[in-house]
Amino acid sequence: MKNILTLFFLGILNFGFCQEKFDIASVEKFQKDLNIEFADAKTSPLDAEDLKEFKALDFYPITEKFYVIAKFVRTENEMPFEMKTSTDRKPMYVKYGIVQFSIDGKSFQLNVYKNIELSKKEEYKDYLFLPFSDLTSGNESYIGGKYIDLKIPKEDTIAIDFNTSYNPYCAYSHRYSCPIVPLENDLNIEINAGVKKFHD
Repeated sequence: MKNILTLFFLGILNFGFCQEKFDIASVEKFQKDLNIEFADAKTSPLDAEDLKEFKALDFYPITEKFYVIAKFVRTENEMPFEMKTSTDRKPMYVKYGIVQFSIDGKSFQLNVYKNIELSKKEEYKDYLFLPFSDLTSGNESYIGGKYIDLKIPKEDTIAIDFNTSYNPYCAYSHRYSCPIVPLENDLNIEINAGVKKFHD
């Protein structure tokens, strides 16, 4: 079974991080790069049978509605914990902060996390993990929710582009071990952005 860190490395290297202002071109690049990764047998998480038929992932239309500038609140003195995954693997994470934002006039909050092991690597020390689920999960989007890659902000705000949210590899194959979205990161809104579910 491949280690889920593969997902993080590919996510960081290929997807990039959210821009400081909404940029359709950067989202289009995210989609193009993701499709290239999935089409290449060397990097694709798809099983052989699905890879043969693969043409492109299904994305929601790109929209500025789901690009938000969130307030970032650093949470101090958090204790590391074992995050549940789709297997018996339990990687260590720590809650690093809270992001607060609004969509359609409604306020929302999500926790962001640091992977303890990954953060020991110099090139990934600023990486933050944002898993979430929403009212599309299990319908148009993957039932297990989606992920977004972020960097630790220098100020008290952070850009979050849900257009760049992507499925964990478990959405494509049972060969992978993926973090399960914590219950506190379930949003009571439809986030019609990012990658849709792979199988009907």
